Amino acid sequence: MTEAGEEIVIVGAGVIGLCTALELLRAGRPVRVLDREAAPPTNCSTGNAGMVVPSHFVPIAAPGMISRGLRWMLDRESPFFVRPRASTALVRWGWLFHRSCRANGMELKQELLRDLNLESRRQFLELAKEDDFGLETRGLLMLCNSEHGLHEEAGVAEQARAMGLRAELLDREQVGRLDPGITMDVVGGVHFADDCHLDPRRFLRALERRIEAAGGVIERGVEVDRLIADGKRITAVQAGARRIGGREFILCGGAWTPRLLAPLGWKLPLEAGKGYSLTLEDPPEMPQVCSILSEAKVAVTPIGRSLRFAGTMEIGGLQRRIDPVRVRGIIKSVKRYFPKIDPAAIEALEPWAGLRPVTPDGLPFLGRLPDFDNLAIGTGHAMMGLSLGPVSGRLLAGLVTGAKPFRPVDQLVPGRFG
Repeated sequence: MTEAGEEIVIVGAGVIGLCTALELLRAGRPVRVLDREAAPPTNCSTGNAGMVVPSHFVPIAAPGMISRGLRWMLDRESPFFVRPRASTALVRWGWLFHRSCRANGMELKQELLRDLNLESRRQFLELAKEDDFGLETRGLLMLCNSEHGLHEEAGVAEQARAMGLRAELLDREQVGRLDPGITMDVVGGVHFADDCHLDPRRFLRALERRIEAAGGVIERGVEVDRLIADGKRITAVQAGARRIGGREFILCGGAWTPRLLAPLGWKLPLEAGKGYSLTLEDPPEMPQVCSILSEAKVAVTPIGRSLRFAGTMEIGGLQRRIDPVRVRGIIKSVKRYFPKIDPAAIEALEPWAGLRPVTPDGLPFLGRLPDFDNLAIGTGHAMMGLSLGPVSGRLLAGLVTGAKPFRPVDQLVPGRFG
């Protein structure tokens, strides 16, 4: 039996789904959010580094990434690894990634990512006026412990300034003065003043409170098995014995989104990129500025009285098994940059792992599917899911309400790969 309703049904209660729900409720639309995880959630929106990153305007699929990725593949502890498996979807994704790494159109992609992150930052500041979710606007430090790394980051900083972002190249002493709360073994770094950090769990709880206060419904422990289509319209979602109807449907299911689209004839090129984090309570030293360890590609975020270390991109399918070798790579890198933090204390922690949805070109999928009048998707944000949450929610809600986007976003349409 179908549960009839005029609601907008959102599949996925991560940051993208919840931000979309809040925007729709603000516009007076009834919303029901369904999520496969029971409370409390452990998805990518909870264990991430908690960063808002206008500095990340270079997409993951950029010139030079193929050769760098191949070098990293030789080291199991490196920031990037592709776990081989027999999969035509992985082969297709790899070919599209290779094609996307060409320089053609890169400037337009970078401008789009810059604008999306800056607009999202503005929305975070608005949200923080009513809820305290630990938003700090001290910027981000890109820390380098080699002259080669500092030279590379200096080039990114120069490019950032040309794009209107605030980026300052610092020597060792200047880095220490900017964040004197922690001992650092670095040769210098870059300070990206437009970046921010926050507590992702507190942010999700704030969104949930606002949604429920506005009359929205959030159901956890509800796994959607398939979408029910009638011609060019989706009429319901099947979740076990339940069939839940709605007026509009928005899929924000992260790395699991392709599974729901495949029965409809859509082969969405999206791979799960596993990331890990470890959260140390009451560390011996506490930075005040979030950072990225440049050569190691490890993010470090102060969250309340804890310090979170997050990193790696492991393309390996929909499995969250912890690989201790990958975790060991994160722990080793922390000691190289922060000598006063005992690696044994981090080794004793329980690692968190999450599956980030990664597109072949480094841009998210935001928009309607061409074959259906009332189905949209919001996924593929890779390591910027939190950072792009508010702007993604506003763009997806605008598809339903007819609101004009703050800038053209045609590059994000789900059908761009055919």
